[in-house]
Amino acid sequence: MKKVLIYGGKTGWIGQLMSKLVEKEDGVECVLGSARLENRQDLDKELDEVKPTHVLMSAGITGRPNIDWCEDHKPETMRTNVIGTLNIADLCYMKKIHCTIYATGCIFKYDEAHPLGSGIGFVEEDVANFAESFYSETKGYMEQLLKNYTNCLILRVRMPISDDLFHRNFVTKIVKYERVVNIPNSMTVLHEMLPASLAMAKAALTGVYNFTNPGVISHNEVLDLYTKYIDPSYHYTNFTIEEQAKVIKAGRSNNELDTTKLMRDMPEGVKINDIKTAVDLCFQRMKVNLTEKGWLPDNLPAEFVRAPKETK
Repeated sequence: MKKVLIYGGKTGWIGQLMSKLVEKEDGVECVLGSARLENRQDLDKELDEVKPTHVLMSAGITGRPNIDWCEDHKPETMRTNVIGTLNIADLCYMKKIHCTIYATGCIFKYDEAHPLGSGIGFVEEDVANFAESFYSETKGYMEQLLKNYTNCLILRVRMPISDDLFHRNFVTKIVKYERVVNIPNSMTVLHEMLPASLAMAKAALTGVYNFTNPGVISHNEVLDLYTKYIDPSYHYTNFTIEEQAKVIKAGRSNNELDTTKLMRDMPEGVKINDIKTAVDLCFQRMKVNLTEKGWLPDNLPAEFVRAPKETK
């Protein structure tokens, strides 16, 4: 790895985090891509000018404030998430450049072969069985196409969690909800997993990988840790998937991904904790970060503060 070109590195969440990691690497040059993904000619030119040894592709549309946006903006979603991603993969293949694609594991839902609570996770060879959101539907199609590019490392990221309260953080999202479902899920703690992705790219790994910490953790377990480390006054209410469906446009994916292949192939020296340990450690780091920022112990922005719980 000598020169890394990152798409999504200027404005994207994961891309910006990856650029910081790459910049710390000795002898590795980091370049942030400028070409728009859907403009194949511009991408082609930029790849020829930069001549990267590796491309990290984290650009994409997830919608604001959430994936419901994609339901009403299908052409825009396809332009970036389908056409743009294929452009990158195909051009890198033609130029013999290793390409890491930060994809999604939100293309599955618990089913008869993978029951909730069974510990039986979806493996890399499984084909998407969840298309109840347009975002996930396009991602399911994409994975089947991307698998044909032998230069691509395709990482199934799920419900990413960071050490802050950035708006894209899974924790930030559910903390702000009035009500949450309580379902165990595979999730990706970025502090541990993003360095792992860099190690995998260096090792020239390719193909599909479930890119989550081993095991599952529920929404309630995450919020209980938030209450423990960040805001002891926080409280939440659960509701069912059926009740949730009435207030969202698109369905939400819930699943467990099997990480056997990931852990088997992980380059030596990379530490990945099980999800419950990883999330606990994440909240410990978050407490330090928010204290240094002046938000803790008692200065959280109003959007995170709940009215006192009513007593009966």
